[in-house]
Parts: sequence; C-alpha cells; structure tokens
Amino acid sequence: MTTFIWIAAVIVLIGLYLSWTAGRLDRLHARIDAARAALDAQLLRRASVAQEVGTSGVLDPAASIVLYQVAHDARQATEEQREVAESELSQALRAVFDDEAQLAAVRAAPGGERTVVELTAAVRRVPMARRFHNDAVRAARAVRRHRVVRYLRLAGHAPFPMAFEMDDEPPAVLDDRSGRN
Repeated sequence: MTTFIWIAAVIVLIGLYLSWTAGRLDRLHARIDAARAALDAQLLRRASVAQEVGTSGVLDPAASIVLYQVAHDARQATEEQREVAESELSQALRAVFDDEAQLAAVRAAPGGERTVVELTAAVRRVPMARRFHNDAVRAARAVRRHRVVRYLRLAGHAPFPMAFEMDDEPPAVLDDRSGRN
C-alpha cells in the first residue's frame, strides 16, 4: 500500500512540475507578445516622428527626402523586411543628424523644440524596448530547450520565439547619454 502511495505522490509531483513548466512557458510567450507590441509601438513612434521631421521643410532637401523615404519604408515594411528597414532608419537618422546644424534647424522651427524632444525620446526608447523583447525571447528559448519541454511538447504549437535584431544606435546629438562616461 505504501508503494502505491509513493508512486501516486511521484506522479502528482511530476504532473505539478509539468503543469508549472507549461504555465511558465505560457507566461513567457505572453511576455514576448507584450514586449513585441511595445517594440512595435516604439518603432512606429520613431518612424512617425522621423517622417514628420522629413516633411517639415526645415532640413535641407536631400536630408528631408532621405529621412522621409526611409521612415516611410520602415512604416510599410513587411515582417520579413522589418529589421532591415528599421536598421536603415537608424542609419539615416545618424547620417542626417551627424551635423548639429540639422538639429539646430529643427529646433529653430516653430514647434521644433517639442519635435526634438519627441525624436530624442523615440530614439532612446527603441533600444530599451528591443532589449526587453530580446530578453523575453532568450528566457523562453532557455525553457523550450529543455528535453522534457521538447519531448512532451509543452510549448504546444507556439512558434519558436525569434529575437529582433537591428541597428538601433541613436544619433550622437540625440543621445543624452553620449556625454556621460
């Protein structure tokens, strides 16, 4: 009789462990979804502000065209091309605002100071949102690599989480942290 009780206790413990692991995976996938939504919102915000700056008429014509077109491409990119389009937007922002005269021109325009504050906030939030997303992906991948999770298919049919890799380095003139060492 005690053998039966021990076997039942072990089965219950294994069941609890599997249930806890499946619940943990579910929470990690929900965290990934929330982090991806936040990242998408920050990328959209950055592209919108960049597009606004590009159409404002305060930058030189070449910089306006480049910034507008790259921001538009980032907003319209398909999921497969999103990382490349967002990286190109980061590179365009660095190229346009490499010259502090461009930033001064934006600040001098009516409402320019507010636009610079919005753009600075947008370019600083993208790396944070990407880091949160990639951390959630890393945690889910670590759990999904366990043999028990793979063999018993505790992740269900959820796709394997993928990190969002892009160039998210902000322009030096918009990065308030660049002066700190």
